[in-house]
Amino acid sequence: MNSNKVLLNRPALKAEKQLSTLIEHRTTFNLNNCEFSIYETHRAAYGVKLHFDHIAFTAMLRGKKHMKLEDKTGYFDYFPGESILVAPGETMVIDFPEADETPSQCISLSLNPDFIENSLQNLNYHLPKIDETSQWNIQLDEYFLFNNPSLASATNNIMRIAMDDNSQKDIMADFALKELLIRLMQTQARSMVEKNITRNKSRISLAVDYIRKNLHQKLTIEKIAEFVYVSKSNFFKLFKEELGISPNDFILQERINRAKELLATQNSIKETAFQTGFSDANYFTRVFKQWVGVTPGSYRERRM
Repeated sequence: MNSNKVLLNRPALKAEKQLSTLIEHRTTFNLNNCEFSIYETHRAAYGVKLHFDHIAFTAMLRGKKHMKLEDKTGYFDYFPGESILVAPGETMVIDFPEADETPSQCISLSLNPDFIENSLQNLNYHLPKIDETSQWNIQLDEYFLFNNPSLASATNNIMRIAMDDNSQKDIMADFALKELLIRLMQTQARSMVEKNITRNKSRISLAVDYIRKNLHQKLTIEKIAEFVYVSKSNFFKLFKEELGISPNDFILQERINRAKELLATQNSIKETAFQTGFSDANYFTRVFKQWVGVTPGSYRERRM
């Protein structure tokens, strides 16, 4: 389980007498450009099918599912803190092996395809990406995602608006859905970066490759920007726009992830600090604890 994934807000489970079925009971809130649904399962079940005619963004809130996307994937586990993008016409095939003891709860946002197309066209026309090799676009094959703070915040906002009794909810939901689409695309881009998937030799892919190869050295925004032939100010905007995270935070995240790998192979704390670009072991320890929640020494002991 990815320790960095962010859990979503969870509406209270319904009492059993309020449920029309114990398997995938559905509560739906209709908006102009989105159908928002909450699903609850309180009984173990297998082979349950859930079909979406339009593109759908789904997220787990409680419990566990063991599922596949019919005709696309094998079975995998689906936990809170994770989201799945379902392509138009796709069917989920779901098992609920633990629902008797731990009820499952998830949400889905079935999106109006015209709204998505218009939103993407508007972004590409009025806010084109600095990197001319890239456009705003949803990647349907990058479907399994870990929720980061930005994606979780945008999803929680949609949930709040959909469930609120407000006469302006459709207007607010449209703005919130546009943010969700941007956060979704940024999360997909980060996921592809983390898995070393590059569709082209974009400036971002070159910058990320450079960062990973030089974590042991001092890295500056000026030096990286120069490497990918972009001004410092444009590089910062480009990076944040594409991945939803500043280059400085990304570098620190990569250093910490690399440090975890090194500590798991019996490296000393001092050696790990130097190999990940920290000139001072005490500073490394403070930063590591801020990001991971435990000291490097405690982390190493747990992994041994």
